[in-house]
Amino acid sequence: MMTTTTTAYLEHMAEALTLAEKSPIAGRNPRVGCVLLDDSGSAVASGYHRGVGTPHAEVEALHDAASKGIDTEGLTAVVTLEPCNHHGSTGPCTEALISAGISRVVFGAEDPGKESGGGAQKLKEAGVEVIPGVLAERAEELNRHWFFAMRTGRPFVTAKWAQSVDGRSAAADGSSQWITGPESRARVHEQRAEHGVIMVGTETALVDDPSLTARTVDGALASHQPHAVVMGNREVPAGAAVRSHPGGFSHKRSHDPAQVLGELFAEGYRSVYLEGGKTLMSAFVRENLVDEFHIGIGPLLLGGPQSAIDDIGVESIALGKALTISQVDRLGGDLWVVAVPERER
Repeated sequence: MMTTTTTAYLEHMAEALTLAEKSPIAGRNPRVGCVLLDDSGSAVASGYHRGVGTPHAEVEALHDAASKGIDTEGLTAVVTLEPCNHHGSTGPCTEALISAGISRVVFGAEDPGKESGGGAQKLKEAGVEVIPGVLAERAEELNRHWFFAMRTGRPFVTAKWAQSVDGRSAAADGSSQWITGPESRARVHEQRAEHGVIMVGTETALVDDPSLTARTVDGALASHQPHAVVMGNREVPAGAAVRSHPGGFSHKRSHDPAQVLGELFAEGYRSVYLEGGKTLMSAFVRENLVDEFHIGIGPLLLGGPQSAIDDIGVESIALGKALTISQVDRLGGDLWVVAVPERER
């Protein structure tokens, strides 16, 4: 048996997490990395998951070992997520590891999936030593949207809006370009690229005709594009910019946020970036279906009736929906505020 220390496992798990960062950031599957160690504790092969339908990280690492002529009998696998135990678009990683003769599996976070979980128990029953929970918090943070979705059965929802210091999303005449500056807008594009879906209501689609693409600072399309969704019953014109979105387009003819989130989860989406308008935004807030708020605050006063959100079912200060501010950044002349709801007051 190898005598690799806990410190070495931490080092190799950190290596596996770095590999996992190469996985698609907002896909149906989690981002996973795997490193194989020999008896001396040295890394001899590695792999990461490249997206739906491709081999999982453990299988990629086994393929890497085979390509180098390395016998996998008795090796240790260090993997960021508990190996899966089900037949999806690929076979169970537990079976692949057992068949390869892996003697020990060190993993980070437990797999919460109802179908895919249970891999650790399967490995133990086959005589494989299992060491769980190594850098588990980092492994969860890397896939926080995915973990949330697996545990709740719906995508993680981020609501984003830009507002003036006095809470207005537009001037009295409806003009809103630009409340915040280029640095804040660049942050929005980064966030679009980190979500599986970008969603607006039909009012926004009809009035603003947004493209909803994710772009880099030089204006090029980002490598990952969210799937564009318009929610509402009104027709989206055939020539609307969103219909030619590079990430694909869907029209959800519904006013029920929970229903739409359920449909998106079933379609394989694990995160939603909600960009408005305020009727759609308010509906999600009212139903407590926003999990994180991204609020860009520009240094100006606008007054007038154009509030960022409207009726959210709060009739008195005692019924206000409490938030915890988790992050505040200065972006140029703006403030970028990240807040999360306090589910229990």
